[in-house]
Amino acid sequence: MYSEELFKISKENMPGGVSSPVRAYKPYPFFAKQTSGSKITDIDGKTYIDHCLGYGPLILGHANPKIVEAITDQAQKGTLYGVPTENEIKLSQEIINRVPCADMVRFCNSGTEATMSAIRLARGYTGRDKIVKFEGTYHGAHDYVLVKSGSGAATHPDSKGIPESTTQNTLSVPFNDEEALKELIEEEGNNIACIIMEVVMGNVGCIKPKKGYLDFIRKLTIDYGIILIFDEVITGFRLSSGGAQEYFGVTPDICTFAKILGGGLPIGAIAGKQKIMELFAPNGPVYQAGTFSGNPLSIRAGITALEQLDKSFYDTLNKKGNLLRLRLKDNIEDLGLNLQVNGIGSMFQIYFNPEPVTNYTEAKKSDSDLFTDYFHELLKNGVFIAPSQFECCFLSGAHSDEDLEKTSYAIEKSLKTIYQK
Repeated sequence: MYSEELFKISKENMPGGVSSPVRAYKPYPFFAKQTSGSKITDIDGKTYIDHCLGYGPLILGHANPKIVEAITDQAQKGTLYGVPTENEIKLSQEIINRVPCADMVRFCNSGTEATMSAIRLARGYTGRDKIVKFEGTYHGAHDYVLVKSGSGAATHPDSKGIPESTTQNTLSVPFNDEEALKELIEEEGNNIACIIMEVVMGNVGCIKPKKGYLDFIRKLTIDYGIILIFDEVITGFRLSSGGAQEYFGVTPDICTFAKILGGGLPIGAIAGKQKIMELFAPNGPVYQAGTFSGNPLSIRAGITALEQLDKSFYDTLNKKGNLLRLRLKDNIEDLGLNLQVNGIGSMFQIYFNPEPVTNYTEAKKSDSDLFTDYFHELLKNGVFIAPSQFECCFLSGAHSDEDLEKTSYAIEKSLKTIYQK
């Protein structure tokens, strides 16, 4: 049975035919059959170089042999205990050793759960209700952060089913705009529990913080007693051994992890300073719990993943990222196109936009229709990326120099085709 046929059936069984809306694209998504390393093969028999990589977590590539071996061994010992395991201590200690802000760690099951719990913790610690996020950043699908900008810093629900009252304490400002944030903090600072931010905006493509911006935010939060939360669900253990906070040299109070930490299995984590983290139950009054938290399969996969992510690994991977972005910029210049290549480390994205993209408003000016054409041309040319202008593309340790050359060629060929239409 082929992808088109399966999609018709899946639409009868699942809303939109998918388990997550980001997987849906017209006319129908391909259905995966198997993966290995840098490649994903669909049920129709076509193999692609994968730069979606499960939306980021597969930094070691698909079916990493050491992780497969570890979870196979663990599955034979049990998949759910409901009691503590020694491996939880081992993984938490590894996180503490790597991550600057991490004195303690609480495991959970997803990035959404991690950010939701981190916000609750910040509110519990400060006794304040309001939170600040940045326009266009994604911190999971829970009610407090699933918002869209309103007038000024006000926000409104970005989904049916979320009451206006739920988001009345969520404020939003443009990313990389010091004045807008300063003005908001001067007005509301004593009411704000936390600022939560993607250090690199990985859910609007790929947008880096401007030079000095993170230091500015850190000083502002300290001055007003605001908890600074780095959402490192994407950047954590991707940019460096200690995440974006190590990469940029700015330490938050709390950070959240998921994706890469599980080595491809579901996991989440909140890490932070001891005086804050100890407010979590059972020590303190901030309730957070989950039957699958610290799941032995995910914990074992996480340990095995982090064991492979050393300085040499990041040096090599980030060099590949720099090389690929340079090639893309050269290709775009040779074609006489005015497009933006954004990226950092092993993250990248092309914006179909003639102007630099430094925040969500600028990203929205990009031509999404052209991006869709580009996405489909890449599929024809054997490269798979996320099917949205507002997602990020990734490299893994499994991507070879040959993969990079083929990707660069496929992108150049795809751009030629869509601009000749």
